[in-house]
Amino acid sequence: MAEISAKLVKELREKTGAGMMDCKKALQENQGDMIKATEWLRQKGITSAEKKSGRQTAEGLVDSYIHTGGRIGVLVEVNCETDFVARRDEFKELVRNVAMQVAACPNVEYVTGTEIPEAIVAKEKEIEMGREDLASKPENIREKIVQGRIEKRIKELCLMDQPFIRDQSVTIEELVKQTIAQLGENIQIRRFTRFVLGEGIAKEETNFADEVAAQTAPTIQSPEPAVEEIVEAVAPEVEEIPETVAAEPVKKAETPPPKKGKKKK
Repeated sequence: MAEISAKLVKELREKTGAGMMDCKKALQENQGDMIKATEWLRQKGITSAEKKSGRQTAEGLVDSYIHTGGRIGVLVEVNCETDFVARRDEFKELVRNVAMQVAACPNVEYVTGTEIPEAIVAKEKEIEMGREDLASKPENIREKIVQGRIEKRIKELCLMDQPFIRDQSVTIEELVKQTIAQLGENIQIRRFTRFVLGEGIAKEETNFADEVAAQTAPTIQSPEPAVEEIVEAVAPEVEEIPETVAAEPVKKAETPPPKKGKKKK
């Protein structure tokens, strides 16, 4: 690969209005040839995209994507300049692809690196500086290694730096720029939210094998007591039956004497 000087990159940037990194990549892909690099940028739609990047984007779409099985869901907002472009199938396809990209990248938390708080970057640097594999390195070498690792980590967190899931040769940033060139308006991915089923909820861990064994184990029943044991337990509670008292003979009722009638005269 040809060595690309900063002067050559600057010259291409002034000529096309494309970003510094895009110009450098275009020159590297075309062995430093300025004309071919310019054509490469035009094919990618990068030159026109850079010129439109400062325009206000107040229209657009909010779209959702639910992954198969309903365990992952994504909401994403993508802005454009007019509602006319927002209704175009090409714009809707871009929004859909962005939502699917977010669902496929669980480590992505920000749209661009500029959104990452300085405190997080400083913490990452502190962690990297304390790694054992850098302890024996000179200070200046260690700084360069740490910086490279931090830049890699930042890219892992940013949506715009991710390779497009449907075409690994382009990033999401390049995909957006291609759509800008196609539709003729500035387009910005504003924000996104990912929902993962059960995320943040403490789950009780159980051993499935033990649970199944407990459910299928036969129930042990206590043996029925013998008849003798029942008799012994009940006997003390039975009181002796008292002797039957002989019944007195029943006296017959005395018949009253007949009344004497009056004699007829």
